[in-house]
Amino acid sequence: MEAALKAAKDTGVAPTCGALGLSRATLYRYQGSLGELSAPKVRGASFRALSEAERENVLAILRSERFAEMAPSEIYATLLDEGRLYCSIRTMYRILAMHDEVRERRNQLIHPEYKKPELLATKPNQVWSWDITKLMGPVKWSYFHLYVILDIFSRYVVGWLVAPRESATLAEQLIGETYIKEQIEPKQLTIHADRGPSMKSKTVALLMSDLGVLKTHSRPYVSDDNPYSESQFKTLKYRPDFPKNFGCIEDVRVFCRAFFAWYNTEHHHSGIKLLTPSMVHHGKAQEVLDARQLVLDDAYGRHPERYGSSPPQSGTPPAAVWINKPKESQAPDSESGA
Repeated sequence: MEAALKAAKDTGVAPTCGALGLSRATLYRYQGSLGELSAPKVRGASFRALSEAERENVLAILRSERFAEMAPSEIYATLLDEGRLYCSIRTMYRILAMHDEVRERRNQLIHPEYKKPELLATKPNQVWSWDITKLMGPVKWSYFHLYVILDIFSRYVVGWLVAPRESATLAEQLIGETYIKEQIEPKQLTIHADRGPSMKSKTVALLMSDLGVLKTHSRPYVSDDNPYSESQFKTLKYRPDFPKNFGCIEDVRVFCRAFFAWYNTEHHHSGIKLLTPSMVHHGKAQEVLDARQLVLDDAYGRHPERYGSSPPQSGTPPAAVWINKPKESQAPDSESGA
């Protein structure tokens, strides 16, 4: 077998195996058992290949002002119609790839890299999320605009208004009034929003600066950066009594007044251990959970066989709530979505 291996190195594997009546798999298996690897074959240039001068000429044509904005297939067809043929379309791509130019070759606008917002709330009135949604009006293409400010820790709607249009002035008014109502101190609060015109307006930015509020924005086209507001709007629009159209702005206000009263004080939110936002926002969560635990303990004492190996627990609300929780963070009992 050693002689066959030596002959294969000199004359090639296929001729040697054919002459000796060996299977190539047998020879390779023996070669592998010796820890030897066959030397890679070095392919020479094809006789069909363009010369270096020809390649440079094709590259100059591809880079020319006339063809810089065309795809190789378009260039190939144009030259062919003019009675000129330098190479195939595939060769054009190959030449461009050798110079790292298989891409848009015109100067492109480079968009800034937006940092992912990472916001943490461990109690109410630390992080608010606000957004605007459209509600259908009485006729096609008519809308009313609903502004909502939500505390992400408690899910409590701290402020809202309805307007016939989106306006930075109205947003400034809502934020300012809600700030005063919730008795916020300077440097206590972060307000998060997407990149809508009102959210990015100079009017709102100056107000937040004056109030000592930190503002953050979602990345463009990333709805996950504002999950709590998006979730709250879904709850609003999936209510059984949510109308397809509103007849006038007063109809919207009447509906929203009833909805937000229900949402804050009656809606048992799945993200906060089935507590209402009002309970969490006003510091009554532990009191309610303790009362629930008494009921669960009594039920377990009367029928322990119904609860398996462990008694039921009322649980605790999340100790921390994130928007985009970083992977390295290990905040206890935290959640990162709505």
